[in-house]
Amino acid sequence: MAEPVTGAHPPPTLTSVPTKNKSHRSAAFFLLFMVIAVFLIELLVMVYLPLVLPMGNVPSALLDAVLLSFVMLPLFYFLSYRPMVRGHAELKAVQERLQLAQSVFVNSREGISITDAKGTILDVNEAFSRITGYTREEALGRNPRMLQSGRQSPDFYATMWRALISKGYWSGEVWNRRKNGEVYAEILNIGAVHDATGRTVNYVALFSDITALKEHQSELEHLAHFDTLTGLPNRLLLSDRLNQCMSQCQRDDRSLTVVSLDLDNIKAVNETYGHSVGDTLLIEVAQRMKAALRDRDTLARIGGDEFVAVIVDQQQSVDSLPVLERLLQAAAAPVEIQLETADDNAAMLTLQVSASLGVTFYPQDAVDADQLLRHADQAMFAAKQAGKNRYQLFDIAHDAAIHTLNETLKGIRTALTQEEFVLYYQPKVNMRTGRVTGVEALIRWQHPTRGLLPPSAFLPAIDNQPIGIEIGEWVIQTALAQMQHWQSQGLDLPVSVNIGADQLQNEHFSTRLNEFLSRQPAVSSSRLQLEVLETSALDDIAKVSAAMNACRKLGVNFALDDFGTGYSSLTYLRRLPAHTLKIDQSFVRDMLDDQNDLAIVRGVIGLAKAFGREVIAEGVETLAHGQLLLSSGCDLAQGYGIARPMPAAALADWVANWHVKGVWAA
Repeated sequence: MAEPVTGAHPPPTLTSVPTKNKSHRSAAFFLLFMVIAVFLIELLVMVYLPLVLPMGNVPSALLDAVLLSFVMLPLFYFLSYRPMVRGHAELKAVQERLQLAQSVFVNSREGISITDAKGTILDVNEAFSRITGYTREEALGRNPRMLQSGRQSPDFYATMWRALISKGYWSGEVWNRRKNGEVYAEILNIGAVHDATGRTVNYVALFSDITALKEHQSELEHLAHFDTLTGLPNRLLLSDRLNQCMSQCQRDDRSLTVVSLDLDNIKAVNETYGHSVGDTLLIEVAQRMKAALRDRDTLARIGGDEFVAVIVDQQQSVDSLPVLERLLQAAAAPVEIQLETADDNAAMLTLQVSASLGVTFYPQDAVDADQLLRHADQAMFAAKQAGKNRYQLFDIAHDAAIHTLNETLKGIRTALTQEEFVLYYQPKVNMRTGRVTGVEALIRWQHPTRGLLPPSAFLPAIDNQPIGIEIGEWVIQTALAQMQHWQSQGLDLPVSVNIGADQLQNEHFSTRLNEFLSRQPAVSSSRLQLEVLETSALDDIAKVSAAMNACRKLGVNFALDDFGTGYSSLTYLRRLPAHTLKIDQSFVRDMLDDQNDLAIVRGVIGLAKAFGREVIAEGVETLAHGQLLLSSGCDLAQGYGIARPMPAAALADWVANWHVKGVWAA
């Protein structure tokens, strides 16, 4: 079969119109039949009726009339008239349908073309001529390929033809060309018309001009992807291009640079000269920055004075550094703006701004597109803080540390919720008398996969974090509950807990502490001691002192932990109402070999006595440490040489079995 359609409009035909021949043959047959029937009946009447009646009584004409009325008329109705009436009704219905089809064909607003099976145009309607510019006479006998615009490939038409062969119809959008050469878009539907044997005899094409709709769609797409003020790509298009560029980098083993640009001081221009001047300045600077890039790079506007540049196809990250300098120069170049005055005289205004740039590189910064933009934005803020009109590279290592910190904090939050923290207790003793003077509560993390973790594994992460206060409060409450439990077993020991500076300086600290104490009424507040790290950031000594005094009114005592390690030891000793000084273990551990450390230890002991404070040494690991401390005037100690931190359940047995070292007692 020859291909009927390679152009825009493959063909259909109208179905065949029924003829009148059959109805006419039937009527003639019935008329002949009636003539013969009348003749035979007349003959019978003439022969048999005189035998029954005398001829004079029944006139022959009357008999004929009667016979015709009662015999022939019904016979005529059933045999001829009724079929003829029915045939005329069917013919009228067919004619009405044809008239309707003709009316649709003529009056349709859609263009219609009818071709034969070879694609030759047999007929077109007025809408066809209006849309294409070709008159009916110009179109007849031609092939619809005369409308081809060249925008569709041969494969497009081959696919169309395959659909017509296999399915008998095709529908889609086509770009065609009018007689005047203008290209237009149409929505096209083509159907095949088959005869009784199934052979394709015609094609009918129905189409509408959708050029205006396509133009409107194009405008909407432009508005959706481009900034209306500068004409630059917007955030949506930027995201799409950035993802494409990242994929290209992975395929080609190349690098790209993402730059976050923020214009400096543009707000001042808007406030001083108005938004109209500010917009003019913004447009000019945007065009200059775009000109500083290559055609394959992208500059997008994502906010008021915020832009993003994507610099692609780089072998190394440093290849983009000259481009960054050009962007800075383009943004900082003076801009002359013509102002309209009240007297219609033009005045020139020279304005100058600058830009702060944040830069990150991919794939060195191996994150997704959204994260790349955030990293570039973070670096841009750093550039602003550093003085503006400069670029700042994103610190991947620093960000990794922040990420690790965030993950750690997330894990700590989960641990607090899941009750994975526990308290271990390290005894404090009087080395001279052997009396157990108390215990220090030390937090541990019973990690589900890493086992028991010491404070050094997680406490640094919560420093100056809100969760640090929550954990501090948990430690106090847990220690108080344990003290009440021990008392019920006959074990009455003072307990000290560590608190951070941020917790102590919280304005609600003393109120919260009072609430915790009231929940354990059997525990005397004087048996609780709060250890404040000297190295903590005690920003306001007066405020800290007031907070400590408020707690002392509740009966709670304080100790200054790690005393001697900070530069403000004497200030703390003089102004803070702490009852006890704890000598830092770093001095105690090395005092046997380092005379400087020994001097510090003895100095702290002397200060404690001078100010009437109690002193205790941390880090006592050997008998020799204890001996030297005793000889220096320090009786109280704790450390591995006495006991390691232990679970609460083991403390009672330890206390029962503890006895002072013989050398110390001597």
